[in-house]
Amino acid sequence: MLDELNQKLLEQIAEGLPICSRPYLEIGEALGIDELEVIERLAQLQSSGIIKRFGVIVKHAAIGYRANAMCVWKVPEEKIDEIAQYLLEFPFVTLCYQRPALLEWDYNLYCMIHGKNKNTVLAQIANINSHPKMQQAFQHQVLFSRRCFKQRGAVYLKNL
Repeated sequence: MLDELNQKLLEQIAEGLPICSRPYLEIGEALGIDELEVIERLAQLQSSGIIKRFGVIVKHAAIGYRANAMCVWKVPEEKIDEIAQYLLEFPFVTLCYQRPALLEWDYNLYCMIHGKNKNTVLAQIANINSHPKMQQAFQHQVLFSRRCFKQRGAVYLKNL
């Protein structure tokens, strides 16, 4: 599956897609293949598990979102899916996932919330917690980001 052309394709997408109306065409031209073959190869790489996901990285600070908070909750295992689906209904929740609880950090449901400022984010969290689904008093914490780190996609090494 990871022939020389697929390796070159992974190298082409490692820094992100070209910003143009037809990025797969541009990638194909660089590789000497057509746009459809680029799309088919990416689909094969994804279905085989070599590419786990394919998405957009938004640089929130560049578009005016200065407050970012990771919110964590202690949710009973049997309620995780229900509460996660509830959280994902909010447009300001950009990701939501479960992690195993640890002895020293027993929160198991995480979501990222972005807002223009800290007060906006706090109001959004209050809105989330005001719903009857959240009235079971799940313990939670709000962890505000102190700085932005470089965001990038996966980098694939040669000859894996």
